[in-house]
Amino acid sequence: MSKQLLLGDEAIAQAALDAGLSGVYAYPGTPSTEITEYIQAKTADTNIHSRWCTNEKTAMEAALGMSFVGKRSLVCMKHVGMNVAADCFVNAGMTGVNGGLMVLAADDPSMHSSQNEQDSRFYGDFTLIPMYEPSNQQEAYDMVYNGFEFSEKCGEPVLIRIVTRLAHSRSGVETKAQQPQNELSFSNDPKQFILLPGIARRRYKALLKKQEEFVKASEESPYNKYIDGANKKLGIVACGIGFNYLMENYPDGCEYPVLKIGQYPLPKKQLSKLIEECEEILVLEDGQPFVERLIKGYLGIGIKVKGRLDGTLSHDGELNPDNVAQALGKENKSTFAIPEIVEMRPPALCDGCGHRDVYSVLTQVLKEEYPSHKVFSDIGCYTLGANAPFNAINSCVDMGASITMAKGAADGGLYPSVAVIGDSTFTHSGMTGLLDCVNENTNVTIVISDNETTAMTGGQDSAGTGRIEAICAGIGVDPAHIRVMIPLKKNHEEMAQIIREELNYKGVSVLIPRRECIQTLKRKHKK
Repeated sequence: MSKQLLLGDEAIAQAALDAGLSGVYAYPGTPSTEITEYIQAKTADTNIHSRWCTNEKTAMEAALGMSFVGKRSLVCMKHVGMNVAADCFVNAGMTGVNGGLMVLAADDPSMHSSQNEQDSRFYGDFTLIPMYEPSNQQEAYDMVYNGFEFSEKCGEPVLIRIVTRLAHSRSGVETKAQQPQNELSFSNDPKQFILLPGIARRRYKALLKKQEEFVKASEESPYNKYIDGANKKLGIVACGIGFNYLMENYPDGCEYPVLKIGQYPLPKKQLSKLIEECEEILVLEDGQPFVERLIKGYLGIGIKVKGRLDGTLSHDGELNPDNVAQALGKENKSTFAIPEIVEMRPPALCDGCGHRDVYSVLTQVLKEEYPSHKVFSDIGCYTLGANAPFNAINSCVDMGASITMAKGAADGGLYPSVAVIGDSTFTHSGMTGLLDCVNENTNVTIVISDNETTAMTGGQDSAGTGRIEAICAGIGVDPAHIRVMIPLKKNHEEMAQIIREELNYKGVSVLIPRRECIQTLKRKHKK
């Protein structure tokens, strides 16, 4: 046993390695990216799988496949990645697991680097599987280290939900003994993973029967703790990192009874005790009012439950020690204010970024010749084209939506209908949209701005590097209308002419401006 100073993400990664991990599967997404990167750095010369996946769905399916053969696997994603993985994730509750399977969802309250606020606990509840929510880095480590065994014992995947502040802050973590990897093994039920309706009905009944076991496990869990207090006017349910914020306001101990929640489903015995002893309940949870809604539904009685739903806490944004203090009626002891001299600085494309040259020429051509044009964009660095000086895009919804939204707009009569997508996002979820366009020969112009990496999350490998043209041709795009360009100022007029030609083409055009990300290039030069 040793103590290390680790990010929350790193604590999770180290715990998985110490627990006998055989493979991690993930697509880069802040705030979950560092988990896989840490494992990659530690396992370069081992047989532990750690390559990036094309998207979160393929990651979830591969992790389930590793579980199928009895090995322990970890799948990691940010909260919106759960939407992509959901098809497999929800059904994995029905199939169950063989080898231990931990699913890590990193939520981003306050949307530091995301397009929405979303609470992944709803996915775990919907899937009817156990969940963990750590309050600190040590708990995150312990939950993952012990979670694989728990997963194998209960026969289900286990969801662990963290938030940005935990993922990206450091604390001392005591690690445990290294366990060996599991041997290859298979389920005693040869039809466990075959979800034909007859089998699925049987599996679903079995999953429903497990719910009482899961509640019992929560009631006995070291991560759920009832801490008594002398003042019974208020009872506090503190979930995950919310417990830390509460304790910051009560360094000498809270005067009210507190139910600390780190494992789900909710522990009914401790919750009943809190309700019976206290006049009101305050729920502290980062994200959406998941527990607050559950308690109100569970109670069905007149006790008042306060939290995000009644306005005691804001319905959006992160918890922090200050808004927790306000919810408790304590004086706001915020020490530091942002000086007026400090200006907000919105993110911008890097100097020398190829996306700049793409937007410069694309916007010029469209404004000059098609003043009513619309450009549908996607998730990546190039989304910053929405800001000045470019003001170049009209949408950013989800991974891959640029191509399919452009198709729908073209189907509705828009011309020209232009999509801008990055190389990594294209292979993540743009390829199927392109196939829809090809199948109907939709009049769209698709710009795949290829910087040969997954730049927005730090320069991880892109699944399509060196293959974009072949993928487009294989999907069915006419090779004559797959045009590669080098986005540099000296090539501005040449690029403008190519864009004009393809905008005038009545069918599917793919433009591929290709220049390596300036940041990955700098790192290569340093090495």
